[in-house]
Amino acid sequence: MPITFRKSFRIFPGVRLNINRMSWSITLGAGRGPRHTISSTGQRTTSLDLPGPLGWRRTRTRRNRNR
Repeated sequence: MPITFRKSFRIFPGVRLNINRMSWSITLGAGRGPRHTISSTGQRTTSLDLPGPLGWRRTRTRRNRNR
């Protein structure tokens, strides 16, 4: 079983710094409404909690590294 590391720090209300073994990310937004995550690897994620049986929705985009 591999050893994993993950830690999350609350910097300000609604802003989190997430650190794991390979990268770090910043998450903006808390509670109800959208959350935007920007990772050091270039991945950007937006997630939104929807009411009722719809659950939640997540969209991911990855920045082009060829530039």
